[in-house]
Amino acid sequence: MDLSKLDKLIHEKARLGIMSLLASRAERWAFQDLKSELKMSDGNLITHLRTLEKANFVLSEKVEGLGRPQTFYELTDGGRSAFESYLAELEKILRR
Repeated sequence: MDLSKLDKLIHEKARLGIMSLLASRAERWAFQDLKSELKMSDGNLITHLRTLEKANFVLSEKVEGLGRPQTFYELTDGGRSAFESYLAELEKILRR
């Protein structure tokens, strides 16, 4: 079993949760929805989202005019590809 092929950036529990949610539907997620679904604090969630943004796996957009400004997140094409590769590696491990 070769776990070294799993993307360590994605494999971290919180980031795996974020990536899974973002991949689960076509539309973007609001920060507050991610926070609620993942049951994470603001600081913890934003730290992981910034790590994923820095890796170009996640794209954010701040939207004004909805009352209070909201930030929305979605996977980039590269992020979706990295997540699919991660899942493929997990499947290989499970089949062994």
